[in-house]
Amino acid sequence: MRLPVAFTAHGSPMNALGETPFTAALERWAGSLTEARALLVVSAHWETHGLALTGAARPRTIHDFGGFPERLYEIEYPAPGDPALAREVASLLADAGLEARVDPDRGLDHGAWSPLLFLRPAADLPVVQLSLDRSRSLAALADVGRALRPLRERRVLVLGSGNLVHNLRTVDFGDRDAPVEGWSRDFDAWARERLLAWDLEALAAPEDAPAGRLAHPTREHYAPLLVVAGAADPAPAVSFPWEGFEHGTLSMRCVQLD
Repeated sequence: MRLPVAFTAHGSPMNALGETPFTAALERWAGSLTEARALLVVSAHWETHGLALTGAARPRTIHDFGGFPERLYEIEYPAPGDPALAREVASLLADAGLEARVDPDRGLDHGAWSPLLFLRPAADLPVVQLSLDRSRSLAALADVGRALRPLRERRVLVLGSGNLVHNLRTVDFGDRDAPVEGWSRDFDAWARERLLAWDLEALAAPEDAPAGRLAHPTREHYAPLLVVAGAADPAPAVSFPWEGFEHGTLSMRCVQLD
């Protein structure tokens, strides 16, 4: 069986508490991702110099945020790790000329565990996290994804986690249902169109898109999409398990590539 690859939004840490249209959509989406035997997650919240992989047998739940209600810090996602899978991924990357170290102590950040609370609530699948290499361009991150393609035949789901629009200076944290800013909608629509056209060259240059620099003053929430796109087949079937916005400007669009 050949698995799809996927990109999920995660948005505010408050989404981890559930009971929103977005988290309900993740719960519905989970039904189409049940054939995986393990998960390789690329989150916006782990950037390194060079590539790194989590190698803990029991990765801890990292609460990498501040100023939120206490009950968020009590959430645990007790999925097992998979040191053997981490070594397998490192070997695939090495075959492509990409060196990756295995970190035996790193846990799972909220970009990984907060959507997994709804995509895999049983926390019964092994999870390995792959970092984002700050030194690589977005086009080069797609090359990282290409090295991961064999994992799909091995029933390992490659899952990116970020947001297709992410500028915290523009977010209305007081209102999840705030009216959507036009520039945010424009960038999200551009990303949707480029995905449907499978234009990876354009997707690797979001600064040239409408409101590109406003949508992503920093690249970390967009970059996981390029890793996922690289892991996809040429001209894949593109679908969007969820389309929508939160807090005025955060695109919560999710992408599946079959």
